[in-house]
Amino acid sequence: MKTGLRALIISLSLLTAASGAAFAAGDPGGSSAREVRDPVMDAYNAAANRQDWPAAAAVLQNGLRSSPENADYHNLYAYSIRKGPNPDMSLVFKHYNEALRIDPKHKGAHEYIGEAYLQVGNVAKAKEHLAQLDKICFFGCSEFTQLKKAVAEHEAKVSKQ
Repeated sequence: MKTGLRALIISLSLLTAASGAAFAAGDPGGSSAREVRDPVMDAYNAAANRQDWPAAAAVLQNGLRSSPENADYHNLYAYSIRKGPNPDMSLVFKHYNEALRIDPKHKGAHEYIGEAYLQVGNVAKAKEHLAQLDKICFFGCSEFTQLKKAVAEHEAKVSKQ
C-alpha cells in the first residue's frame, strides 16, 4: 500500500508541475482568473461594439505609444481608420504593413489589408494577400474565407459596371 500511495503522490506532483509549466508557458487554456486583461483591447472592443471608429482609433493610437511593436494594435488601428469617416488610406496601409512587418503571418492583417486594397480598387494586391492566407491557413481559416468572399463580391460588382 505504501508503494501505491507513493506512486499516486508522485503522479499528482508531476501532473501539478506539468500544468504549472503549461500556465507559465502562456497556455491559452488557463483559467480566466489567471489571464491578464489588456485595457487597450477592452477599450477598443467597447468603442468597436458601438461602431465609434474615431474613438477606437484614438484608443489604439494611445496603445501604440506604449507598445509600438504590438501587431494587433497596428492592425486594429488601421481597421478603425478604414472604417471611420474619411479614411486616410496611406495611414491605413502604413499600419497594416507595420503589423505584417512585426508578424508576417498575422492572419487578421492579411485579411484587412486585402479588404483595404479592394477598397481602393487594387484587386491584384488583395489577391496577393489571399494567397498568403492560403499558405498560412493550411486547413483554412475564417480570414481566408472572408477575404475570398470579399474579392469575389468586388469582382462581381465591377463586372456589372
